[in-house]
Amino acid sequence: MFDFLSNKFSSIFTTLTGQNKLTEKNIEETLTQIKESLLEADVPHKLIEEFMQSVSADVVGQKLLGSLKPGEQLIRIVHERLLAFLGGKNQSPFAFQLPSVIMVIGLQGSGKTTSVAKMAYNVQKQAEQRGKTRRILLASVDFYRPAAIDQLEQLSKQIGASFYRSSAVDPVKAAADIYSYYQKEGFELLFLDTAGRLHVDDTLLQELKDIDARLKPRYKMLVLDAMTGQESLNVAQAFDRSVGFNHALLSKMDSDTRGGAAFAFRYALQKPIVYVGVGEKIADLELFHPERMAGRILGMGDMLTLAEKAAATIKEAEQQKMHKALTQGKLTLQDFADQLTMMGKMGSLTQLAKYMPGMGGLNVTPDMLQKGEVELKGFKAIIGSMTPKERTSPRLLDASRKQRIAQGAGVQVADINALLSRFEQTQQFVKMFKGSGRFPGLF
Repeated sequence: MFDFLSNKFSSIFTTLTGQNKLTEKNIEETLTQIKESLLEADVPHKLIEEFMQSVSADVVGQKLLGSLKPGEQLIRIVHERLLAFLGGKNQSPFAFQLPSVIMVIGLQGSGKTTSVAKMAYNVQKQAEQRGKTRRILLASVDFYRPAAIDQLEQLSKQIGASFYRSSAVDPVKAAADIYSYYQKEGFELLFLDTAGRLHVDDTLLQELKDIDARLKPRYKMLVLDAMTGQESLNVAQAFDRSVGFNHALLSKMDSDTRGGAAFAFRYALQKPIVYVGVGEKIADLELFHPERMAGRILGMGDMLTLAEKAAATIKEAEQQKMHKALTQGKLTLQDFADQLTMMGKMGSLTQLAKYMPGMGGLNVTPDMLQKGEVELKGFKAIIGSMTPKERTSPRLLDASRKQRIAQGAGVQVADINALLSRFEQTQQFVKMFKGSGRFPGLF
């Protein structure tokens, strides 16, 4: 997500931080590079001009010429402007009010149907973390796309939500029937998937207006395909003029999209982005936090979201066990394997790297991350081929034992040596952190 902008901005500010003070020349060069990066990221030219004017005004107004730590000063200004464009600090955490009907609209191929299931799953998980459950109904009136309703039914089973299929064949009558069932059965939330087209047309919009008038949904959620770039803004404006909507979900943000859609959408339409789809799995949906997103774009990382992912995917008992091992400074190969398992639950290296501060400036390529992913899987296989005693006491691993483990794991002895070297480095870090007393803060 925003990899392109993050890499660009990290490179720009890395160069700037190597200079002693801000001058008219390096400010002008930096602003030019920022503008070019936004153009390459597919942000509309008009919005770029407004953004750059606001940044330039802040630079002049705050008299940064000659200031120390020029990179930090200018990053702070750009971060504040980015934050304003993406929604500002005061955007409250989003949650659906109960009871509510959520009418999901968008073009065909934008990921509407999958996004319906993702939102329902996200609501369920949030409720579970508070010790509650939610009665959620999924339904569809998409009679134009073959198997669309069947797809939603399968997804509802996958996430454990209720599903209702109307016997009516007219979309508006089917929507009314679904709404009646939702009320009669006392569901708290109804997610209604609607039909899409390959482009915005009058028939589609009229159908949506009729359903809107009949159900009067509290939420109209527009699903926008982030891969469509500037065209997504045109689509959003067309839906807003005719049907209207009050919230947006940006899908496919894990793709090669350059981030311009999100940057442009919030500022141009003044409507909140509440969710972003960051993968194909049902769990790959995140709440949109403007401040965190601005940080990611500038290469500052997003440790808060990473911590939330850990809390949602790793059991508390597992976290406590690892915390104990680290604070005691006694890390075994089994603990090392458990660490890799926990990390795997949170996502791939490629996904996790997006949240780490400074990654954009390290020139870490997707191939390098993929290679690392393969290496970590090999490490787990190696540890899995060891006896419990060997995992506790790596000193026992002589040449014959390594040969046996290599055969069992399907690797070379050199791979085992690489693992032991990596493990030794990790142990040194653990001892260093134990001595500094910083672990309680980290956890």
